[in-house]
Parts: sequence; C-alpha cells; structure tokens
Amino acid sequence: MKKFIELFDLKAFLFVIIFAFAASGQTQDFHSYSNPGEIRVTHINLDWDVLFDKKILSGSAVLSFERVNKDPNALLNLDTRALDIQKVETSDDGGKTFSNTKFRLGENDKYLGTPLTIELPAKADRVKITYSTSPDASGLQWLTPEQTAGKKSPFMFSQAQAIHARSFIPLQDSPAVRVTYSAKVRTPKGLLAVMSAEGNTEDNAKRGGDYSFNMPRAIPPYLIAIAAGDLKFQSLGKMTGVYSEPSILEKSAYELADTEKMVAATEKIYGKYRWGRYDILVLPPSFPFGGMENPLLTFATPTILAGDRSLVSLIAHELAHSWSGNLVTNATWRDFWLNEGFTTYLERRIIEAVYGVPRREMEASLGKNSLMEELSGMDERDQILHVDLKGRDPDEGFTGVPYEKGALFLRYLEETFGRKTFDKFVRDYFDKYAFQSITTETFVDHLEKNLLSKNPKLVSRAEIEKWLEQPGLPENAPSPKSDAFAKVKIQADNFLNGKTAASQLATKGWTTHEWLHFLKSMPADLGSERMAKLDEVFKFTKIGNSEIAFQWLMMSIAQDYKPADARLEDFLINIGRRKFVRPLFAELAKTPAGMQRACEIYAKSRAGYHPITQSSVDSIVSCDR
Repeated sequence: MKKFIELFDLKAFLFVIIFAFAASGQTQDFHSYSNPGEIRVTHINLDWDVLFDKKILSGSAVLSFERVNKDPNALLNLDTRALDIQKVETSDDGGKTFSNTKFRLGENDKYLGTPLTIELPAKADRVKITYSTSPDASGLQWLTPEQTAGKKSPFMFSQAQAIHARSFIPLQDSPAVRVTYSAKVRTPKGLLAVMSAEGNTEDNAKRGGDYSFNMPRAIPPYLIAIAAGDLKFQSLGKMTGVYSEPSILEKSAYELADTEKMVAATEKIYGKYRWGRYDILVLPPSFPFGGMENPLLTFATPTILAGDRSLVSLIAHELAHSWSGNLVTNATWRDFWLNEGFTTYLERRIIEAVYGVPRREMEASLGKNSLMEELSGMDERDQILHVDLKGRDPDEGFTGVPYEKGALFLRYLEETFGRKTFDKFVRDYFDKYAFQSITTETFVDHLEKNLLSKNPKLVSRAEIEKWLEQPGLPENAPSPKSDAFAKVKIQADNFLNGKTAASQLATKGWTTHEWLHFLKSMPADLGSERMAKLDEVFKFTKIGNSEIAFQWLMMSIAQDYKPADARLEDFLINIGRRKFVRPLFAELAKTPAGMQRACEIYAKSRAGYHPITQSSVDSIVSCDR
C-alpha cells in the first residue's frame, strides 16, 4: 500500500478542514486535522501487542463511523503522530470482511503531527488501520526494570492529554469527538495490563499476558489510557482500589484509604458516580503529572505518598474529574478551564466534606497565592480563562490559570448566589450535559438562563465576561483565609527577627500545607546561614515529603545552599513530575553556573523523563546533548 501514500500541501488541507467545520456548524478545534462535521468516529476497537524489546505497540485499530452529512464521497481525516501506517482497509458489512483502500499522509506539523486521509467506498462504515507506534511516541513511556520501584520488570504507560493520543492511535484526536472503545492487549507473561475501561482484573493471579477491555461510555480520546508492568491490586472499599508495583502497594493503600469516603461525599453534593468503579494506579516516579483522570482508573504520581495523607487532595481532584471533565468535557483546549476550574472547585468541596473547612481554606489560600505569583510573570494573553491557543501547543495552556482562576470564578458565583442555589445549578449542569463536550459559550448561555436571569441584580453579563475574557483577577475575586497560616506567619517572623531559635519554633502538628507556607514566607535574601539553621533542626534536605522537598530545593538553588546539592541531583534524576522538574531547572538556568549544573544533571536525568517532561525542559536547558 505504500505506493498510495502521498504528501500533499498542509495549508490546502487545513483550508479544507476549516471550510468543512464552517459548513457543518461544528465548533472548530484548531488542534485536530479531523472532520467530524462530515464523518464522525463513534467506536474504536484496538488490538495491540506490547513489545518492550522494541518499545512499541504493534497491531491495529478498527474505527466505526457515521456519515454526518450523508456524503458518499467524503474522505475520513484522522490525526497521527510518528505512526508507522502499514495498511488501511475498509468494511461495508459490519467488520466481517475488509478490503484495501487508498490513504495518504500529509506534511508533519511540530504540534499537530501528521494528517492521515483515507478514501472510503460509498457504503463503508468501518476502517481498519494496521500500524505500530514509534519508540519515541510522545504519549507513551517505556521504562527499563532499573527505572521502576521493583527493579525486576519493565513498565509502560500512556499519557494522552492533551493531543498525544494520536501518537499511539490513529483517530480523531479532539475532545469534541467522544468515542466508546474496546481493546485486546497482549503482554509478556507475568506483566499485568490495565486500561481506562472495564476489564481490569482484581485477581492478582491472572497475569497470563492476554487481556480484554471495554469502555461502553463515550469519552474524549485523551482519556484512552493503558499501562503494563509488574502490578498488584489491593481493595480500598466496595467500589475503590489501588494498583501499584508490589513494593509500594501497602504504602499506597494506606495513603489512599479515604478514597471511598471521597466518592460518597462527592455523590452527596453532585449526584451519582456514573462510571462503575473508581480505582487508582500509582505509577513510577517518571509520570509527568500529579494525576490523570482516566475513567475508572486514575493514574497518579508516587510523589503523593507522603505517609500522612496530607497530599491526597490530588485524589480528590482526579475523582472530581469524574463529573467535571470526564462527564462534561471541554470541546476544545481553549475551553480547558471548564475541565480544570470546575474540578479544582469540586476538589476543595470534597476536601471540606472529608477533612473540614480549615483544611479547605489552607489549600485554597495556597492555590491563590501560587496563582498570584504565576500571574506576575505571565503574558497577559495567558492570564485569560477563555485562552486563545490557536497556532500553539495546547500543552501551553496547562498553567495555574484554568485551575485556580477557574476555581475562584466558581467560588465567586457560589458566594454571590449562595451555596444552596449554586450547588443545585452545578448538579443540574452535570445532568444536562452528561457525556457531552461543550464550549465556554455553551456554559455562559446555560449560566445566563439558569442563574443570572433569575437573579438579575446580583451579577451582570459584563462581570462574567471580565472573568472569562480579561487578564488578571477581578477586584471582587474571593480571598480564602486560613487562621492556621496566620499562626505559621508568626513563627516565620519570630525566626527571621531573631526572637526564636529554629529549635524553639512552635511547629508541632503542622501539616504539609503549613510547612509550605512557612518556607514560602522566607525572604529572597534568607542566606545560607539561616538555611543551615533550619536544615539542622527540620532536616529539610533529607525530607521524604516531595512537596516540601521541592520548595526547599527551590530555595536552596536561589540561596546557593551547597549542602542540598546532592539531594537536588538525586531528586531531579529520580522524579519526573513536570510540576517539580521544570521549575527546578528554570531556577538553575538563571545563572551561568546554574546552567552548567543543569546541563550536567539533565545529561543524567533526561532519559528517565517522559517525552512531555523532556519537551518542557528542553526549552529551558541550553547545552549540547
């Protein structure tokens, strides 16, 4: 079939796509080549061999579709990135038989990948694509045994958000195109495969290397997920459980013990959990994010395993996505705040229900402080909730703005209209748009009809536009307050003014959030001498809590605190969470000496990072590799 592969002009192709969207009335997704306004994929049937020796998935994807505009001559346009397309076939008898068809690959774009256009017979309703992934697929990471906790078996996992699903599946990679999917997955015996679907086994003895999965609810493509490795399962309750490598399973189960309570608390406020089970997969430390809300199976970083359950707000966040994001989804990445603003707001409500108001206010206060710090160094265009990402990598939208500014906007609405009224509004919103992908315009229209128009004197449409379309925070943004932080500030001031020695500070019972506030209260000119005094008493350089360690290491770089150098290198080599890695390298890169050290560390750590993290750090660290 290679003789049918042709290169064609990318600009002409994009013009066709834009025209098709305009003609169909569909919301245009600038980050996809697909044409769902003409032909919409509805189901994907995957068949994969997981080949660790080659670092590839090899097999096929059968895409079922419907012709939206009934045009028998319409072509099917798909998104791909670095896929080896070996054969394309179509079927007009429900998948019983397939025949070869012509296809062509367009020019590659650094953000969007390569468009795949397929010719379809008039009666075809399925297409089968035989292919394999690249060893460097941006949405997959392959770990050697040495890079895992157990050090015995290899490990593989996916990360499809935002537009990385196209690097391991040829598909319409837009959050507006919801699909069901099924899969057959073969791994080496002894390794367990799990997916964001029904079929994950709770029987730790069933590890034969042949697995079947099914997701009967329509989800956006970025929620298709797979992992395979030496995994074990432990139940956390009737509908919850945790998968992890055996060596960290007990620790993971202890840390996540409140998951079932979180599910119950969320259902009480926002309605029934609609996905069946809620399990968590604790991944190796190279996972680039804190968590990923893959339905039925949240992927989570091991950096939340603090030993005191102080960092489980991440689980509250990923659980909340089961309503905001997975159930009601942003239709384009410009609408990302609909996923993350709602989810951060829900996360805080879950934390309040399970751990109390003081804990919620501490976390909300830290969140706003972090947002204000980020906004101070951010371009105005990126401070807008309804951000314009046309012509840019959608990963650039993963800032604190959609999360924290979005959550503050919703808290503003709650405080203005009252919690009871706003809770009903949000619950009705989830019911109305369940299993749909919507835009910011759809949300505003719903808000106008169901909240603003019924309370016309409280909030104007202009005020809503200010929150959504203007940079910065409005003057009426809520200000979370924490009495605990006021007490922490007193201790910080006493230390800085020389009134209290580090060993005499009243820190007993402090949580992670109080320690973070304490460290962030330290001045820019703290100096190595006072750093040493704090380190001698509180052992910050050796601390196991990743959030506290990260803040301490950021300070250590800025203060040139040499005793932390070895820990910094160890931290950057063994943890790949982008939230930590990127700022640490950025802080090092501020000075010539720091840049040299960054290059030395990055030479050792880069191979262990996920491609998403590599891309982030590559833009910071300037050195020959």
